[in-house]
Amino acid sequence: MKRWTVALIVLLLMMANTDLFAQCAMCRGTVESTVSNGRSVVASQLNIGIIYLLAAPYLLVTAVAYMWYRNSKREHGKRIEIAGRIKRVMSSM
Repeated sequence: MKRWTVALIVLLLMMANTDLFAQCAMCRGTVESTVSNGRSVVASQLNIGIIYLLAAPYLLVTAVAYMWYRNSKREHGKRIEIAGRIKRVMSSM
């Protein structure tokens, strides 16, 4: 459980820093032209949008992986229980 806590803290710290410059060439050209016109709000909002689009697939994959892990852990317990029942029935024959 400690690993999940550390991973969650690292993820939150990565998402908290919105001053990253993650732009493609076309986005950068648009931002440079709007900043030269005096509208710097577009640049900061575009950076936040790019980071949101970057983080969304990772969050979805993490959620699916966690649900799969939780479900496989629950099914493993059922398998052990069924195997124990089979052994008891076979030993009583």
